[in-house]
Amino acid sequence: MFRHQGKNRTFIHNLRLATLLSFVAGIVNICGVLAVKTLTTNVTGHFAFFAEEVIKDNYVAAITFFIFTLFFLLGSFTSNFLAELVSQKKPNLLHVLPISIEIAILTSVGFFGTEADLSSFDGKYIAFSMLFAMGIQNSLVTKISKSTVRTTHLTGLFTDLGIELSQLFFYKKESERKSLRASISLRLSIITFFFIGCISGGFMYTFLELKTLFVSAFFLLIALMYDYIRLQFFVIKRKRITTHLN
Repeated sequence: MFRHQGKNRTFIHNLRLATLLSFVAGIVNICGVLAVKTLTTNVTGHFAFFAEEVIKDNYVAAITFFIFTLFFLLGSFTSNFLAELVSQKKPNLLHVLPISIEIAILTSVGFFGTEADLSSFDGKYIAFSMLFAMGIQNSLVTKISKSTVRTTHLTGLFTDLGIELSQLFFYKKESERKSLRASISLRLSIITFFFIGCISGGFMYTFLELKTLFVSAFFLLIALMYDYIRLQFFVIKRKRITTHLN
């Protein structure tokens, strides 16, 4: 799911990555909205709110929205910096540090956030943390999939989906249509699982509040373990084949 890169990645690898992490992003998105009334999976809206507050001469609020965007940027920078650092020696493990940090952040917010005063600066701290985590996720997914998969926001996805649906009327070659159908399926899967994450996360939030983020962290942990187990399986299999040949 994570470790295959470049030409080694297939549609199935991207589909697994897309469905799991868009589901996680959907949960984080609804938790941010319900808990601190803040969009925590993208920054587009924050620029609009920033401009609005500047026009109103409310510079403290404007700075807050600007800082929201910086934390998403910082998460993206940190994710890729760590991935590049690790990939120099162990390219198969470049995803481990960024995903581990994301798990730690979501778990910490879920654990400490329930006791926090969400109407005070604690609420801003939670939003900063969640935006940082989603910056990490979006950057990592973009890097691994070569920009094929994005999981934290839907604007670009709906744009690309609209373009590709229109292309169905013009692409006649079977090879082109096959590639187009695969891309449409991938985008629909991301959108669907993001919505599922939002809806299920909203339902769980009524019972668990910010502890709902434990669910997101759990799915990320399962993804890490899945990749690790598969890697060990292939290592053992390769050793057995080598031993047999010798």
